[in-house]
Amino acid sequence: MQAVVVGAYGPPEDYAVGEVPVPLPGPGQIQVRVAAASLNPGDLRVSSGEFDVDLEFPFVPGNDFAGTVTEVGAGVREYRLGEEVFGLAIPRALRSLTGARPSLSTGALAEYVVVEADTALIAHRPAALAPDQAAAVATVGFTALGIMKTAAIQPGETVLLIGGAGGVGTAVLPLLAAAGAHVTATARPEDVALLRGLGAAETVPYGEYPVDVDAIVNLALPAAELSWTPDALRAGGRLVTITFPPPEFDPPIDSRPVLDMEARLATMRDVGAAAVRGDLSALITRRYPLAEADRACVDFVRGHTVGKYVVLV
Repeated sequence: MQAVVVGAYGPPEDYAVGEVPVPLPGPGQIQVRVAAASLNPGDLRVSSGEFDVDLEFPFVPGNDFAGTVTEVGAGVREYRLGEEVFGLAIPRALRSLTGARPSLSTGALAEYVVVEADTALIAHRPAALAPDQAAAVATVGFTALGIMKTAAIQPGETVLLIGGAGGVGTAVLPLLAAAGAHVTATARPEDVALLRGLGAAETVPYGEYPVDVDAIVNLALPAAELSWTPDALRAGGRLVTITFPPPEFDPPIDSRPVLDMEARLATMRDVGAAAVRGDLSALITRRYPLAEADRACVDFVRGHTVGKYVVLV
């Protein structure tokens, strides 16, 4: 089958689209013919060598997907041949990050992917949710719903959103606005109109942050660049962050990391239902065929990414 193939740790410029064997499902697993997959920052950082992860090469990246069940392993009762599914599943080398019901895969940037069936991060795709939108909304929607539960935003609160133009940012910003928050979002000049349209009351450049805010939602900055956050929060304010590892402060502040691989805050079924209701969506800004998926990875890492990049298989 055709897939994005990573031969060794390194930059996305070293990726190529090539032939690898079709993965076969074992007990408790399903094989899915991929219709669409989308890119996330963490997908590509794993194969960069940045993390202490022992990958097996050749490695196929990609976490988010939508497609059709083409084979069912022994013991699977939730899914049948021909059913439409979507969700997120991380590389098997990251098993330690999951709980009792792991969501693991062979890599979604491929014609076929094998995933675990018994996980809350895979679900039947609602008919009203198109495959490209399902693949795009999987991680960002799951994360956005988790952020909203964790942040517990009250009407009238002030929120600083860092990284509002990315995939998660463009999904969570409308939710923050709908909750009644006064949102100030970081933005490049070319992104101001977009973020205003999604619900930002104000925008500021990176590094020029307001003070005395009720909550900071960080989607972009690593822990080392968050030392200023205690001074920006009002007394009793909280920091909600999705970057890993989470920051530590002395003296401590109310810091709430969101890393929910056990789906305690939201399931993929929740994401699908919210998307069908119109409460949640992913902003797709670029689409690539699988034959150009290696270029999609380079564009995603090297350019200024707005919204979601989707690979159509």
